[in-house]
Amino acid sequence: MGKKVLVTGADGFIGSHLTEALVANGDDVRALTLYNSFNSWGWLDDVPGLGGQVEVVAGDVRDPAFCQMITKDIDVVYHLASLIAIPYSYHAPNSYVETNVNGTLNMCQAAKDNNVKRFIHTSTSEVYGTAQYVPIDENHPLQAQSPYSATKIAADALAMSFYNAFELPVTIARPFNTYGPRQSARAVIPSVIIQLLGRDRINVGDLSPTRDFNFVSDTCKGFMTLAGCEKAVGETINIGSNSEVSIADTISLIAELMGKEVEVSQEAQRMRPEKSEVFRLHCDNRKIISMTGYQPDVSLRDGLQQTIDWFSKEENSRRYKADIYNV
Repeated sequence: MGKKVLVTGADGFIGSHLTEALVANGDDVRALTLYNSFNSWGWLDDVPGLGGQVEVVAGDVRDPAFCQMITKDIDVVYHLASLIAIPYSYHAPNSYVETNVNGTLNMCQAAKDNNVKRFIHTSTSEVYGTAQYVPIDENHPLQAQSPYSATKIAADALAMSFYNAFELPVTIARPFNTYGPRQSARAVIPSVIIQLLGRDRINVGDLSPTRDFNFVSDTCKGFMTLAGCEKAVGETINIGSNSEVSIADTISLIAELMGKEVEVSQEAQRMRPEKSEVFRLHCDNRKIISMTGYQPDVSLRDGLQQTIDWFSKEENSRRYKADIYNV
């Protein structure tokens, strides 16, 4: 509490929620949003009550000089800025290298040069690929099953190299599948909800994969818990619920909560290439529990209900294009 913190990717789904949580915690927040000519701050434009409590800075982690500037006088960096859409990474892999790999290098170098006291680097459960065993602990092999996951594996390694080579106090936070209000329709839960708001028939991809879903407030709680844990320095730590549910069962639960009889159609364009699909994710969260006492607060049913309630508001749902597949 009361730290000067920087959140990169603060305009995004998780970043905007983390910014809110940090403000509520009494921290002094500098929020990085991606520079654009519209002066849009992404989801921060819609976060109530931030007012003058957050210093919003527009820029790009791909620029090393800019990274040097924004890390001055910062105690803790939460590095979330990343390109995350897996399907788009098939079409534009170099963009992912530039942002996820080079951007992380720029941020680590700047944090080192400016003597940042804690650097929380955001990983993803996608680096594990399809589970070779479950639950997946931090020693599970890494498998690059998409260009996106390959760049995140590289970014994780770069961040940890700065801990080993330069003693930058890095923690790699590895959240499993986060969902909640403001999430992009590229993700399955928002896609299903916004389709069901207007009809009873939905288009989806593969129904068989399992995921370890975590409500966004629990993911943010995990980030903040790790930032306050000295034993987490130099460690890679999963954030998850230690449970799994299939996409098919998730859709059934959403339909139940929305009072819908749903007809499901699978579309080829929504399918990943066979070797690229991650068929099973199930988090082993014992490390974060033993290290910090962390426990998730929100059940899948309650989290889905909160997410449905948010998307059901007209001012929120109109931002999404239900009839278009978001790559």
